[in-house]
Amino acid sequence: MALKDSASPPPSGVSLIPADAGVTPFIVSNKASVLAASLICKAIKLSLCSALLEETYETIECIENNEMNELSKELGDILLHVVFQSVIAEEQNEFTLDDVIQKICEKLIHRHPHVFSNAEKPKNKNEQKFLWEKMKLAEGRTSVIDGVPKTLPALQQAQRVQEKASKVGFDWNDKNDVWKKVEEELTEFSDVVETHNHQKIEDEFGDILFALVNYARFININPEIALRRTTQKFSERFRFIENSLQEQGKDIYKTSLDEMNVLWEKAKKKK
Repeated sequence: MALKDSASPPPSGVSLIPADAGVTPFIVSNKASVLAASLICKAIKLSLCSALLEETYETIECIENNEMNELSKELGDILLHVVFQSVIAEEQNEFTLDDVIQKICEKLIHRHPHVFSNAEKPKNKNEQKFLWEKMKLAEGRTSVIDGVPKTLPALQQAQRVQEKASKVGFDWNDKNDVWKKVEEELTEFSDVVETHNHQKIEDEFGDILFALVNYARFININPEIALRRTTQKFSERFRFIENSLQEQGKDIYKTSLDEMNVLWEKAKKKK
């Protein structure tokens, strides 16, 4: 998506909001200029989802790397998607940007009665989460585990489902029991590998991951973050191998595993 890298001025009739304009993120003073191709906008409404997801991950990366200048840009990219989707929806008489802002305000007030009214303050974080889940059920959800997007990364999805189930007491009492479950799943996986049944092997491997996510939850580890950091660590070490071989004038495709392992060990010693 080329929205974020363009250095061109805004199109005629579209004014960006001044710095002191309060909570309204964007003012489109001439909708006709923005929606001249409204049919195209409708067609790309769903196709924008992948771009929104990409922008979200770029934003997370900026937060993790503490890149504040880039973060301000990435947040703007996400804001653009919010506005764009809202404008498309308004053209289809579904909702407006004002509706979006109003609904999030209403949700915050409804789900934080101890802040915005005289309701009793929850005793701790667990009680607060329990009350939230009760509110969500009262709002029309049919299951405690509703509300976990199917498009979430699998590790994060597993963690959220487990957290929600735990709020009604469906959980382990001790982390040691959770680890025993991990070991049990590893044994089952080892046995099923010998059957060469791909579907069963895949299912058992999924059980291992699910059990590990559960254990991570008990020791306050975010599995998504942990795996992403490990992947980044591997990537940095592998690039060290590539760069080292390039400096030596060697072709990585013709380098033996033993040679690469020597460089890998050197990479591990680097901070």
